[in-house]
Amino acid sequence: MQRLSFFSLALLVLITAFGCNKAQNPTAEEQTSTQVTSSAPGSTVTLDVYKSPTCGCCADWITHTETNGFKSVIHHPENLDSVKQELGIAPQYQSCHTGVSSDGFIFEGHVPARLMKKFLAEKPKDAIGLAVPGMPIGSPGMEMDDRITPYDVLLLHKDGSSSVYERITALEK
Repeated sequence: MQRLSFFSLALLVLITAFGCNKAQNPTAEEQTSTQVTSSAPGSTVTLDVYKSPTCGCCADWITHTETNGFKSVIHHPENLDSVKQELGIAPQYQSCHTGVSSDGFIFEGHVPARLMKKFLAEKPKDAIGLAVPGMPIGSPGMEMDDRITPYDVLLLHKDGSSSVYERITALEK
């Protein structure tokens, strides 16, 4: 049992290193701190995305969201953990990046754009957003060929709890 736990931990470390250590130089657009536009029905939703400047999987997730109709304003805060804490994202729901819509909804981690659109259309009562904790293989930005580790997209409630919004068992395009 201990051997399995050690190997699981080692695999998680390797996945994190592979996904988030692709160096990238931030562009002028990524360094801007311009505020977001409206997320009214029919308009383009702009997200403030908070991430590390060197995280490649975050950049891949941003590409996924932009390909699916979102616009991103990227921020590289000195202390990403404090941003997550200020937004009310409990540690068990955290991932490597955080997107925030103009109306304050949170998209933590590798949330598929399809579900972000669905959430923004529904605006579930007493919810602050969606989260994909960790960095599951096959989630948007964490693609590794055609492999996927099924994962849950969680609905984050204002009271700090969560529930499963949708179970993902196939790759999102």
